[in-house]
Order: sequence, then structure tokens, then C-alpha cells
Amino acid sequence: MQRRQFLRAAGLGVAGAVVAKPAIAQSMPETKWRCAASWPRSLDVLYGTAEVFANAVAEATDNKFQITVHAANEIVPSLQALDAVGNGTIEMAHTASYYYVGKDPTFAFGTAVPFGLNSRMQNAWQFFGGGMELMNEFYKKHKIYAIPCGNTGCQMGGWFRKEIRQPADLNGLKVRVGGYAGRVLEKLGVVPQQIAGGDIYAALERGTIDGAEWLGPHDDEKLGLAKVAPYYYYPGWWDGGATIHNFINVDKWSALTPTYQSIVRSCSEKANAWMQAKYDTENPAALRRLLAAGAKLAPFSPAILEASLKAALDLYREVSATNADFKKIFDAVFAFRNEQYLWWQVAEYTYDSYLIRNRTRV
Repeated sequence: MQRRQFLRAAGLGVAGAVVAKPAIAQSMPETKWRCAASWPRSLDVLYGTAEVFANAVAEATDNKFQITVHAANEIVPSLQALDAVGNGTIEMAHTASYYYVGKDPTFAFGTAVPFGLNSRMQNAWQFFGGGMELMNEFYKKHKIYAIPCGNTGCQMGGWFRKEIRQPADLNGLKVRVGGYAGRVLEKLGVVPQQIAGGDIYAALERGTIDGAEWLGPHDDEKLGLAKVAPYYYYPGWWDGGATIHNFINVDKWSALTPTYQSIVRSCSEKANAWMQAKYDTENPAALRRLLAAGAKLAPFSPAILEASLKAALDLYREVSATNADFKKIFDAVFAFRNEQYLWWQVAEYTYDSYLIRNRTRV
């Protein structure tokens, strides 16, 4: 092959690195899937990640494999995406695994658990620490094959209608909180509420809930939460690095050609990186705007963090004693986290902490 021809073939991306694009396209079957996203279109990064993925698949297959993304509640209720994929109503969903802890608390590990992995650790565990294999062994029981397709980074601790200073201030509050954190906060007297993102503002405005966590400054600003609950707390200790997944029906996944499976994996990985890079870009400016508009930013007190950690560890022990799937993955995740922090405290944390203290000197 001449050098020019080789370079042209090498530039064709996942679908054309070896064979010319037209030849590959001709051998690809026409395939159309529907993807139910658990997000409204207004949340442009979450919903946008699903579109980035779908567009990448179409581009890599010369539009032979088309995935139509549907926003929350268009074809499937936001929090029922898992069931729709598992029973074959739709081929796939872009969703958060921990939305489904009501079925089994083990689902939480796919997204994030209280005081668990940060986003880089989550990616490392999923892709190189055996996490995808462990989670897919569990997901298979629900007829799901899952691929990471986004990470939010560390989230915020949420918006409250009144100040939260001590653990006792949480007692009796109704708080919209996703995933496993609700069960931890129950131990501190919180009454957790599972509410889809698009419904949070109305619930706060009506006073049917006292607080709500969603994600971070960019999304929270879009939802307008500061207008109805001004006290903004951090960090979101239950979402240190929340992974979003493509949930795919196992039979539909198995029916794909090896080439299509490879393309779906590659495009999921592209979207996975895109989401966090986008949030990292958008969150600083959004936080400045929220503060300028009157948001009252504060850290959770050490007393609240300590009480929350104790409650989380107690709950982990309780559930591990009765749920073998949960214990197996809990042991793997926290062994991985503890090993990771041996490294982070040497270089990553030291580097970041020094520059945070000195960022205004440049």
C-alpha cells in the first residue's frame, strides 16, 4: 500500500482503520435502535452525552447503525428505563445505575456510593480494576449489558430551604436524593424522596420537599434550584464520581455483529470522556453566576460529614451481611479505593492542594 493510501485509511476512525470505508459500510447491516435517556433535553450535558454517543455510532457506520435518543418520559418514564430495557421494550437506555437501588442496593456501585470512588478512580476500576466484569455479572440477572458512558465528577451536596449546621438539623427533612445516599441519610432522620430531575423545582417551590441534590452548578443553575432553596452545600459525599451507563438489552447486544459491538464500546468511551470534560469546563462559571445571584455556599460541617460516614459504614455492614452480590462488589470497590488513595496522597492530592492555595499568584 502506498504511503498516501495508508494514511487515508488510518484516518477513517473506528470503522475504517483497516479497510476502506465504503467496503466496510457495504458489509454493515441496517440497524435502528431507540435509546431512552433519563434526562430532560434542558440538561444539555447529560442529555447531550447520549447524543454524542449516538452521533458517533452513526458516523462510524456511515449511518448504517442509527440510535434515536429520546428524552425522559418521551417513550419511557425517567426512572423506569431499566425495566424497559430488560424486558425488551427498547434496546437501550442512558441512565444512572443507582436509580434502581430499590430493586437491589448492588445497583448503586455502578454509579457511585457514599464515600466511594472519585471519578478517575471509578474509570480506573471500571476499565482496569475488574469493575465492568463484576457489574455486568450482576446486571445480567436483570437482562442488561452495561458500558460506562459519562461521569459527572464530584457532585454538590444539594440545596436546602434552611441552614444545615449539625446532624440534628437533618432530622425530619424531606430531601430529594438519588441512589444509595437516601438510605444513609435515613439513619440521620432524613426522609428521602426519589424525584426525577425535571420535577425537583416544582417540589421545592411547593414545599413538598425541604431540600434536593441534583448534580453540580451547571445543571443546578438550569433547574433554577437557587430560586427556591438558597443554601447550597458541598461536597456531595454520595457522588464522588458518578458514572452514567449505556444499559443495553442483553439479547440485542448479543445479536450485534462483533464490529458493531466494538463501535458501541468505542463510542461509549468517547462520550464517557466528553461528559466530564464538559462539566469541568462549565461548572466554574456556573458557580460564579449562582453566587452572584444570591446562592449561599457552605461546606457540610465536620460533624455532619462524620455522622454521615459512620451511618454509611454501619449500613454497608448491615447490607453485606444479607446480600452476597452487594458484599462482593463492596469489598472490591473499597479495597480499590484504599489502594488508590495511597497514590493520591503522594502526588495528586499534594499537587492539587498546593495549587489551590496558590492559584491567585498567577
